[in-house]
Amino acid sequence: MELGNITGFSEFLLLGLSEEPELQPLIFGLFLSMYLITVLGNLLIILAVSSDSHLHTPMYFFLSNLSLVDICFTSTTIPKMLVNIQTQSKVITYEGCITQMYFFLLFAGLDNFLLTVMAYDRYVAICHPLHYMVIMNPRLCGLLVLVSWIMSVLHSLLQCLVVLRLTFCPDLEIPHFFCEIKQMVQLACSDTFLNNMVMYFGIVLLGGGPLVGILYSYSKIVSSILAIPSAQGKYKAFSTCASHLSVVSLFYGTSLEVYLSSAATHSSSATASVMYTVLTPLLNPFIYSLRNKDIKRALKRLVGMVAVKVPIVLGLKKRT
Repeated sequence: MELGNITGFSEFLLLGLSEEPELQPLIFGLFLSMYLITVLGNLLIILAVSSDSHLHTPMYFFLSNLSLVDICFTSTTIPKMLVNIQTQSKVITYEGCITQMYFFLLFAGLDNFLLTVMAYDRYVAICHPLHYMVIMNPRLCGLLVLVSWIMSVLHSLLQCLVVLRLTFCPDLEIPHFFCEIKQMVQLACSDTFLNNMVMYFGIVLLGGGPLVGILYSYSKIVSSILAIPSAQGKYKAFSTCASHLSVVSLFYGTSLEVYLSSAATHSSSATASVMYTVLTPLLNPFIYSLRNKDIKRALKRLVGMVAVKVPIVLGLKKRT
């Protein structure tokens, strides 16, 4: 087959979740609703944490950062998908595809690192409660988030640079709803050995490394919880980790399925991708707030403040 350099092809086609025309309105409405709920839910978490001084602690600092990353993570894929459905066009430019892939990898990496940092935070809180505020000081918290950003930026930049060297065949259809790196590499006609090595190195770095850190943290947490004499004390300690553990299980379970299952079909791969790119950011605000009295109280206070200020502002506007 004759190779086609990418300079001759300026566009890719995103095939989406389904090519059935009758399903497009349903998919559009479903994903639009999930996207709006995701943005609103995570934004409320950020506003609740920032507006309540009682929540200015390491745990909620990392949670607000995770909420911000989840908004950005979802925004790299869903808006383009919705636009394509609305305009009945599957086209995405080469530059747009590389840009989407860069930011997708960036925020996926940040999700990984922040979940690991939050596991370490819970480890210190439960295993070393008397030294918690000394160890998790503001400087260390800021440094952990900064390192997470640097690692994620370098990783996504490296992945995109090795994709830029590829040449592609004339068939530029991506069987996905976004420019997923594995699908793009499979479209290349040139040698992809380096890309595969870098891609699997990234899986080990951003998947295996943080996962080992999380498992180690939770092994220590479980040991500490089992050493607590009272059942009430055990329940209280475990409840502080239950939300984080649920999110970790959902995120890692679906993302590792996509990248490690070489036998995955297009439909199963796309479905698993929806789980960790859409459902996980959607569920995070509910998982972290439904069982958390501090977040509930902060949200009620925030809603009360808005309910008081809005009528006052509207009244002033009417007078002017």
